[in-house]
Amino acid sequence: MSVVLTETAAKHVQNFLIKRGKGVGLRVGVRTSGCSGMAYKLEFADSANVEDLQFVSNGVTLLIDPQSLPYIDGMELDYTREGLNEGFKFNNPNVKDACGCGESFTV
Repeated sequence: MSVVLTETAAKHVQNFLIKRGKGVGLRVGVRTSGCSGMAYKLEFADSANVEDLQFVSNGVTLLIDPQSLPYIDGMELDYTREGLNEGFKFNNPNVKDACGCGESFTV
């Protein structure tokens, strides 16, 4: 079981943590939301919670709560730039359907 970052995503996270001047990694999870049922949540973590599962990918620590892992296990998190838009892209093999706006998904 794991979640991985592409090299591009890892560099983006590392640069942001350096600019922040603090942080132990990136917290990745899911929450109930949107028209399809689930949405991703990302936040820079200043510390790990006792229950967090930790993975290291391309030098970045990923912190994942045990309840979220079944929904994102095997996911690759990328950081892309397309024209004027840039952001994280979730390549999740567990997704069965997503809403038209791209905000939420179903597993």
